[in-house]
Amino acid sequence: MSTADPISLALVLALMALVPILVVTTTSFMKIAIVMTLVRNALGVQQIPPNIALYGMALILTTFIMAPIGDRIYENTMASPTATKSVAAFIDTVRTSAEPLRDFMVRNSKQEQRDMFVRTAQKMWGPELSANVKGTDFLVVIPAFMVSEMTSAFQIGFLLFLPFIVIDLIISNILLAMGMMMVSPVTISLPLKLFLFVSVDGWSRLIHGLILTYV
Repeated sequence: MSTADPISLALVLALMALVPILVVTTTSFMKIAIVMTLVRNALGVQQIPPNIALYGMALILTTFIMAPIGDRIYENTMASPTATKSVAAFIDTVRTSAEPLRDFMVRNSKQEQRDMFVRTAQKMWGPELSANVKGTDFLVVIPAFMVSEMTSAFQIGFLLFLPFIVIDLIISNILLAMGMMMVSPVTISLPLKLFLFVSVDGWSRLIHGLILTYV
């Protein structure tokens, strides 16, 4: 692909601009970021750790999880020396190289979600456009993967919320029984929740568990 070709250059720049969106929608980043944010809310520590720290950790873990996929994509791309000769060859190489990413999303999305998007496409797109729609098409796999990831993230977040809610309820009842209604339950429960989370090595267990969901 010649750098003097303005159309090819514009295409490359447009694809580069889509990289952040692709990272969020086609990798493990979204689920990890959602779970970590829910844990922070469950602890009740508000902006500690800050968003940039959570997203940075989510990005590092995503790189760790997606490293084998990225390596296979790189190998497939390098196996096509004609990829930069024309726009058509470049698009064909991208389509071929993205197969490992397709396999990853199919493996980590629910079958019922893919079937639902296929049925919806058949109703919305008309018989001609939806005649060849399959459950492995990117337009079906990507939204199915995103819905599956968000569902899984909120399920994990719900389970993580439960012990902290129990602590809040116990502290509130104790303060009410002692007649200390002017004392904020958060003042007492927050140190206890932090102690519980640290004592069970919460961050390590959480990160390890999130990584294992993609094994």
